[in-house]
Amino acid sequence: MSVAIPQRENRIGEPPVSARTGPWQRLRRDPKGIVGAILLALTILAGLCAPLLAPYGPAEVHFDAPYQPPLTVGFALGTDDLGRDVLSRTLYGTRASLEVGTLSVLCAVLLGGTLGLVAGYRRGPDAVLSRLGDVVLSFPYFVLGVGLAAINGGGLVDAALALGISQVPVMMRVVRAETLRLKESDFVLAARAMHVRPWRILAEHILPNAAAAMIVQATLIMPIAVLGEAVLSFLGLGIRPPAPSLGIMLSDAQQYLSRTVWPGVFPGIALALICLGFNLFGDALRDALDPKTAR
Repeated sequence: MSVAIPQRENRIGEPPVSARTGPWQRLRRDPKGIVGAILLALTILAGLCAPLLAPYGPAEVHFDAPYQPPLTVGFALGTDDLGRDVLSRTLYGTRASLEVGTLSVLCAVLLGGTLGLVAGYRRGPDAVLSRLGDVVLSFPYFVLGVGLAAINGGGLVDAALALGISQVPVMMRVVRAETLRLKESDFVLAARAMHVRPWRILAEHILPNAAAAMIVQATLIMPIAVLGEAVLSFLGLGIRPPAPSLGIMLSDAQQYLSRTVWPGVFPGIALALICLGFNLFGDALRDALDPKTAR
């Protein structure tokens, strides 16, 4: 005879049971996180293994086979106006987009994180850095990215730096808010009472506890940087031909839309999948790291 054991109810002010589970368990149960992780795994694998998966070189031309439709023998996704394989160029373009996005995120994390720690811990630099951040944020993101890329002259590294610098104020605000919250914690006050140097407090106490917010913000910056790279390349300010880029492929495809649409469809799908994967995974990661949002 089985006896039903009554479930213990939560006490007043006690977080729900789901909130007391670990972030990894909450992330694995979130459908958004699962779908986002699958999309990210596929796109990252496609970008890293582009030299192995691509049947042709990204700039290899076939003048005898232009405007081939998908599922043509030898060209799974067709060809463009110069007979270049769309599949190969899409794979290499995905790789370039991920490279630009990664460099942009590193730039935003390093610069924005450092400035956010300083601004949140010291009142003097806070006023100056916060006002400078407000000035930068007053410009639309893509307008600022286009302006910085035009000044630098274009190219993969220049585009990544322009997009990363454009996101520095956003990362700085996130880290500054976390630093303001953490510097009043008991462990930080105890370290200050023991006359621990400020840089050690920031490096050993505040930064590790603010890392979760920085990681979440980085996953949200990544799709913006990937889309920004496509916009810059579309305008001729990003990656330069003949190097492959999803933005360059979209720009080239619009010139012969009356002849065929396939050379622009597949890079657009790849761009959408990259952004969707990072957005879904970033939202799920934010929910998993915040117990208050756990269901």
